[in-house]
Amino acid sequence: MKMPRAVRHSVRAAVPLAFLIASLTIAFYATAFVYQRTGRPSALVVQLVNTLLGMIIAVLFGVIAGVLFRLRSRGPFAPIIDALERIAKGDFSTRLDNRHAKHGAVGELVHTVNNMALKLDQMEKMRQEFISDVSHEIQSPLTSIRGFACALQQDNLSVEDRRHYLDIIAAESTRLSKLSANLLKLASLESEQVKFEPKPYRLDTQMRSLILACEPQWAGKRLEMDATLDEASITADEDLLSQVWINLIHNSIKYTPEGGCVRVDLHRRADRLEVSIADTGIGIALEDQPHIFERFYKADKSRRASEGGNGLGLSIAKKVVEMHGGSIAVQSQPGAGATFVVKLPA
Repeated sequence: MKMPRAVRHSVRAAVPLAFLIASLTIAFYATAFVYQRTGRPSALVVQLVNTLLGMIIAVLFGVIAGVLFRLRSRGPFAPIIDALERIAKGDFSTRLDNRHAKHGAVGELVHTVNNMALKLDQMEKMRQEFISDVSHEIQSPLTSIRGFACALQQDNLSVEDRRHYLDIIAAESTRLSKLSANLLKLASLESEQVKFEPKPYRLDTQMRSLILACEPQWAGKRLEMDATLDEASITADEDLLSQVWINLIHNSIKYTPEGGCVRVDLHRRADRLEVSIADTGIGIALEDQPHIFERFYKADKSRRASEGGNGLGLSIAKKVVEMHGGSIAVQSQPGAGATFVVKLPA
């Protein structure tokens, strides 16, 4: 059945618009990927760059589509054109069968299209997972704040209940503030826009000061705090490394029951400095250990949520340590505590 002329004209008119939308979408993801590493400029600059890049991609798509259309009758290019059309519409799961095009220009083109689709698919999944994780982390404290704010509107509340609800609202607001600060810190670290100012200083002095600063926390739980700190100098960013030590020490205190022990060791090992922070806490399951440095990952979801964690602290620690050319790892058994080991160049 022949398509009516009016319909054919509508379809032809819609094709350039579809290419333009697809090009702007690709430009958005491409610039977002670049901004993660170089820093995000102003909204106006972002809009101008995305628009210009989208127009350039649209023109390139048009040229490529025109060339491929003329070669459509030559067999191997037909599935490539179909795949590009699907990718342009946002179907990044598209893959071409390269069993019959392993060699020559067609094989290279098939391989390139598959790689492009794979990378776009991975970026889209990462974007969706990140949005889902952030939404989940924000929703929990917002639900608590909204619920207890509504409860405060009751006229028959006692003074104790009212104070208790206000304390919860304040705690959840602090939790939101920490989440926002950690997200900004992690974004700046990943984009390498954070100020990095290494200088020589005494690492043992820094760690001794931080342990003493945490005394109200470990003394309040009647924990035994042992520290063996060799005299050691290091050239590093003192402020950034302090976030690593504070995070690891706080985690050890948080997950160690009353009367337990936290041990901090600093030793020089040949050409590196090795810091270990061990506790006698709840430990980490073996299946969780490969993932604990991932963003938003929570090995103990119920307990971490109740204590205000957001699963970003260890991600930040890992990024800071790697910026200094070091490594961080964990050794743990469920119920037998955990030991975090940080190795830094001496």
